[in-house]
Amino acid sequence: MVREKLVKGFREGIVVPEGLIAHGRGEAFDYILGEKSRDFALRAERAAVALMMLSRKPVISVNGNAAALVAKELSELSDVLKVPVEVNVFHWSRERVERIAEWLKENGCKNVLYAGDAVIEEIEHCRRIVDKRGIYSADTVLVMLEDGDRCEILRRSGKKVIAVDLNPLSRTSKMADITVVNNVTRAIPEMVKFAKEMKSCSRDELKELVNSYSNESTIREALKAIADYVLSV
Repeated sequence: MVREKLVKGFREGIVVPEGLIAHGRGEAFDYILGEKSRDFALRAERAAVALMMLSRKPVISVNGNAAALVAKELSELSDVLKVPVEVNVFHWSRERVERIAEWLKENGCKNVLYAGDAVIEEIEHCRRIVDKRGIYSADTVLVMLEDGDRCEILRRSGKKVIAVDLNPLSRTSKMADITVVNNVTRAIPEMVKFAKEMKSCSRDELKELVNSYSNESTIREALKAIADYVLSV
């Protein structure tokens, strides 16, 4: 079903061929994680939601793969957290960006940014093209299927980065403030659930969730889980 969604996204001009390759790489990591949400992933998801709730100007960055796979869930997360969704892609064209934005709107997203009216100078590829109201001025960015270069530059510019990345060895996973080592098809619905549950939390409770979180521990636990799963087969 996941592959069919990506193929449909490809035919609709939302997903690019390179995105299909990237998904295959992530799928391989999902196999050796046991294709389930581990405890360390759930802790990271809760911390991620808490950080977004505490942030002054958070934004959800969405590329073609994420739009094809979890558009409705991203729309729900955006609505629950009152956070905009910004279309930001490596393989950029105005037509593709508009198609992704329209796809998100069709799937219920009420606040989609895609103006492309600002540039993050240090990024050399097309993900430098951003929206002034979104990533450009955000203090926290939730990214999926990320590239290490942009993650590093976003961090260097003072932004907090939450990454959903199945590869715990990637530069993005190691550089992000919070890394959710999980499949977006599980992570985003779970974050929606946590966001609904945590709406009643005080700021002190949210801060405790963020302050007690360790990304280094998450990476270590993810690597151990992979080793244990492979050795148990």
